Amino acid sequence: MSQQHAAAPAPTPTTDAAVATVTRSHDWWRDAVIYQVYPRSFADSNGDGMGDLEGIRSRLPYLRDLGVDAVWLSPFYASPQADAGYDVADYRAVDPMFGTLLDADALIRDAHGLGLRIIVDIVPNHSSDQHEWFKRALAEGPGSPSRDRYHFRPGKGKNGELPPNDWESIFGGPAWTRVTEPDGTPGDWYLHLFAPEQPDFNWEHPAVGDEFRSILRFWLDMGVDGFRIDVAHGMVKAEGLPDLGDHEQLKLLGNDVMPFFDQDGVHDIYRQWRLVLDEYAGERIFVAEAWTPTVERTANYVRPDELHQAFNFQYLGTHWDAEELRVVIDRTLDSMRPVGAPATWVLSNHDVTRHATRFGNPAGLGTQIREAGDRELGLRRARAATLLMLALPGSAYVYQGEELGLPDVVDLPDEVRQDPAYFRGAGQDGFRDGCRVPIPWTRTGSSYGFGGGGSWLPQPENWGELSVEAQTGTAGSTLELYRAALAVRREQADLGAGEAVEWLRAPEGVLAFRRGEFVCVANTTGRAVTMPSYGRVLLTNGEVAETGDEAKVPADTTVWWTRA
Repeated sequence: MSQQHAAAPAPTPTTDAAVATVTRSHDWWRDAVIYQVYPRSFADSNGDGMGDLEGIRSRLPYLRDLGVDAVWLSPFYASPQADAGYDVADYRAVDPMFGTLLDADALIRDAHGLGLRIIVDIVPNHSSDQHEWFKRALAEGPGSPSRDRYHFRPGKGKNGELPPNDWESIFGGPAWTRVTEPDGTPGDWYLHLFAPEQPDFNWEHPAVGDEFRSILRFWLDMGVDGFRIDVAHGMVKAEGLPDLGDHEQLKLLGNDVMPFFDQDGVHDIYRQWRLVLDEYAGERIFVAEAWTPTVERTANYVRPDELHQAFNFQYLGTHWDAEELRVVIDRTLDSMRPVGAPATWVLSNHDVTRHATRFGNPAGLGTQIREAGDRELGLRRARAATLLMLALPGSAYVYQGEELGLPDVVDLPDEVRQDPAYFRGAGQDGFRDGCRVPIPWTRTGSSYGFGGGGSWLPQPENWGELSVEAQTGTAGSTLELYRAALAVRREQADLGAGEAVEWLRAPEGVLAFRRGEFVCVANTTGRAVTMPSYGRVLLTNGEVAETGDEAKVPADTTVWWTRA
């Protein structure tokens, strides 16, 4: 048991006070803009080259001034860091590299004082192999009750030398690892859908559910406003753990319901979790990271008695193409409407190549790309895509640094990479480090203002010119575009929450829609197009030339108009 548990601040007598200062409107999450902080790479307060909670706390005023509603923190729990904190050894402790529970408490309180909400990650599909439960399971040997909390199975073959089934790890290789028993002999195998250091919990065991409901209450008592659920589509496995029978399983992910993902049993878990959350005042929320085959199946996670939001990965993976975008937008809105949930929109996160780089490469390369592409084209399209995203009905997610127009760092030396998938022979490309390079705050310094002692991943030489300092107050900068867009989004009554758009006639390659008095036009083509002028221009990422009742919209440009 971590000593941090004893140092935890006492819960406030009533949970209302902790969130009262940030309540903006009923169902705030329906139109919220939520900013993802990757703690390792946001701000370093002690000069050890690694971001931390105190660093995040010091930069909260920046996020308030940016105009976001909430901050989502990727994991900061006690962890051996085999997968950057997504291998949790203690769910009620802060890893010393990030600080203490007192630091977490101060961060939550300061955020609330600034009008920001705090959402934390929770990782229920798997723990670290250094979790007390797993260490006990290994020590107690085959057949022990402790092993029932994970998926331990005897192997196949004459001497149990083959994995129990043919499932593959998302990070490459078999999804099973054989253990050495206490007597030194080869023994059972355990399931890990990700790294071997991340054994999957067995959610059929009642102790697992009891433990996680307790963990939820621990952080809710600390004052957090919600949870982002990692691998929300996992946890429940098909009965009997059947073979998949396909040895290119990773190509099937996201295209079909798998025996280890998106099983219907996960919804019973979330109904129980929702009962816990609803005990607390202040509109706390759940957000699902649910990779599903269709938007329609994603909607199952946000039914009224389950979760509040689910990431829209179908949108994230869509090319900068008007026809494709319209299909995904329509399907998203149509799928969310029957369950009464808001749509969500996201362009980047800590697991994919930044969209300023993706959009500078040819379509069809996926969401993990190793090439820098056309930097100018990628940034122009990224800015236009951001304005389109923020104009759509629902909630939007912003990944740290995208407001600076940061590209992916595609040329990191092999010896500095830390993505666990990079060191395995197959699976994910293993190039997620490129979007995790610490962000620049100042033009100069050993880490461009990230901290006083360098950074855990090397930053490019041109990082200073993309810094917050360099872009603040600079007309036309990406940072000022984001600030303006978020301000307009708050001011315009027709933006934010909603469940539909009214499509307008537009040339091929152009999206145009109306929301009340507001009109958005996004030109995804490589040429200028002439459109009707829809009133007063509120914001654009390009130079729009208006003549009479017409407007010439440049290539890869989005325009916001109002008729009011």
